[in-house]
Amino acid sequence: MEPKMNVKEINKKVQTYSKYYRNVLINEELNDADRRMSSYETRLKEMYNSDEFMAHNVYPSTNVSFVYAVIALCLELKDAGYTDDKIIPVVEKSMESRWNGFVKILKFVDLFPFSFSAVRKWNKSDHADRIKDSSITYDYFDLGKEKIEYKISKCMYVEMFSCYGIRPLCKIFCNTDRIAYSGLTRHVRFIRHSDLSDGDVCFDEIIKKEYHREGRQVSGTLRSTVRK
Repeated sequence: MEPKMNVKEINKKVQTYSKYYRNVLINEELNDADRRMSSYETRLKEMYNSDEFMAHNVYPSTNVSFVYAVIALCLELKDAGYTDDKIIPVVEKSMESRWNGFVKILKFVDLFPFSFSAVRKWNKSDHADRIKDSSITYDYFDLGKEKIEYKISKCMYVEMFSCYGIRPLCKIFCNTDRIAYSGLTRHVRFIRHSDLSDGDVCFDEIIKKEYHREGRQVSGTLRSTVRK
């Protein structure tokens, strides 16, 4: 992957990601929308042409162009007088369609008892990708048969937000794990103890849960409803 994008690639990315800022303008009923959109697009193009983007765009597992689009959106909202506590839910709402489709798929997977196995495979693959491109530094990573546990001391998502002086707003990306696992409630329990947007470590536990409906046959026996 080439760290630097050409003009055509930049214009395509800006066009693709501008829809999220447009959603913000509509949801927040902000006036002077054309000027605000122009400001956002100009800012994002400048960021894509920056040395910072060149330095960061070497981590394929992080989708750096999208991260930068979100950072630009946050900076526009800060310039408009929004506080961090306000920006996070506003940005998340603007991207509901992006997350909702994924959560629907996970809710379907969650109907089946193999859902934890699917989560286990996903975490194994994601860990390998992060190690390969060095985008995340794990203090440890334990992939058990019934529990996944890891601690992360460095994350390039956080580093990118920190580069622009808005580290706490990386909570937007930290929260995507919570959003994803909200679609997996029958067989998987996700526990986020801390994250790097406002702490020194990202510490997560993902635990296999037993879920049986009354009358369903499990391992050759009939069990009543049990939810742990």
